[in-house]
Amino acid sequence: MYPRIDFLYLSEPDMIAAGVLDAERCVDVCEETFSLLGKGDYLMGGANHNNHGMNIVFPKETKFPNMPVAGPDRRFAAMPGYLGGRFNVCGNKWYGSNHANAEKWLPRSILTVMLNDKDTGAPLALMSANLLSAARTGAVPGVAAKHLANKDAKIVSVVGCGPINKASFSAIMTQLKAVQKVVCFDLFLDKAKEFARWIHETHAVNAVGVDEPEAGFRDADVITVAASRLKPLHFKDEWIKEGATILVSGPVNSDESFLTSAKIVYDHTPLQEAYVEDAIASGDKEAYYNGVIGGPFYHLIDAGKLPALKDSTGLGDVVNGKKPGRENAKERVIFIACGMVVFDISWGFEVLGNAKAIGIGQTLNLWEKPSQG
Repeated sequence: MYPRIDFLYLSEPDMIAAGVLDAERCVDVCEETFSLLGKGDYLMGGANHNNHGMNIVFPKETKFPNMPVAGPDRRFAAMPGYLGGRFNVCGNKWYGSNHANAEKWLPRSILTVMLNDKDTGAPLALMSANLLSAARTGAVPGVAAKHLANKDAKIVSVVGCGPINKASFSAIMTQLKAVQKVVCFDLFLDKAKEFARWIHETHAVNAVGVDEPEAGFRDADVITVAASRLKPLHFKDEWIKEGATILVSGPVNSDESFLTSAKIVYDHTPLQEAYVEDAIASGDKEAYYNGVIGGPFYHLIDAGKLPALKDSTGLGDVVNGKKPGRENAKERVIFIACGMVVFDISWGFEVLGNAKAIGIGQTLNLWEKPSQG
């Protein structure tokens, strides 16, 4: 009469064994997710169903001795969502971040994902999510490369040589088969050179490390940007060649002449509209815009120099054939990705299925029967 509830716990080694790092499959699942986004078969937080998540932002000062205070990239976020289609599941990503973690030999962010039955709320799985989140973040520009980049792209540039761009580059390379050279840019030359060595070893492609921004953008056919939030980059219009595709997963800005002449494709326009709503509600729209990836575009929309978000193109519409992606080989295209929990849910669901199929993970019991019905 009272059903037992068990759920599966997947550690990081379990996630690896279950295929969380399978970049090509992750791109396929994320493309499927974009299709569902384009159809509207999803929900995220907030009354508008498109909120990125709820954040705990720490104050600059506090009278309470144990309360944390603000620091670089220090926050917690709860990111709930529902995804339909074959997934038909709810989930939440719990996200803790602190730049000072490096002093403790920890990653900047420590993440977990919980998947739940959509009807009862019963937990289905709790999983380590650092690799999950990185993989799906990388797969999103992989989907964009499939639909927006020229297929004969020969030079790829990596701007920001951290873990997110490792995942992004791996995903992009599943879609671009003609790449002959990779340029790796980072503010720290040793990181750029280390990334170049990793590319050469893992992807058998010639790669060089540079620490000059112009060298990271000029002459590249495809540019993946995942630079630090602590020091957003500015690139010049003249650096971007005809036919180039820029895949943006981190803060960046450019000359107005580029931003108003390139074709812009957003990950999901309702998400971008929700960011603008939050900016207005914050009471300091300027400061809010300066802190989010889409900020430079929102400024130009407000000034009437770019189309309104509701009239713009989302990648889900491109995937579903409702709007065109790249229309000719000479077009310069920029793709803006801000991240959505539905991708954590879809990729987590897929990895959970793999784990069950091969019998890995630890079964945990919530209860034999509830103490209260």
